[in-house]
Amino acid sequence: MCLAIPGKIISIEKQFNDTTRMAKVQFGGIIKEASLEMVPAAKINDYVLVHVGVAISIVDEQEAKKTFQYLAEIGELDELMPEN
Repeated sequence: MCLAIPGKIISIEKQFNDTTRMAKVQFGGIIKEASLEMVPAAKINDYVLVHVGVAISIVDEQEAKKTFQYLAEIGELDELMPEN
C-alpha cells in the first residue's frame, strides 16, 4: 500500500542548480529528503504529507500527529523507524 506520511520540515535548501526546493523532513525517528515543488508555501516547522519523496500538502500539526499515531497502531511505520 502506498501512503503519504506526515513529517515536520526541519530544513530547506535549493538543489539542482538552485532550481528545486528540497527539505529535510523528520518522520518519527528518522530524517528523509523531500521535494517541496508541489507546496511552494511550505516553510521550516511546517508539517507536510510526503508521498514517494514529494511533499504533496501542508497539514495541521495536530492532524499530522494523529495520523502518525494511527499509522503506528496499524504497524505501517516500521520502515520509518531507525534500526537498533
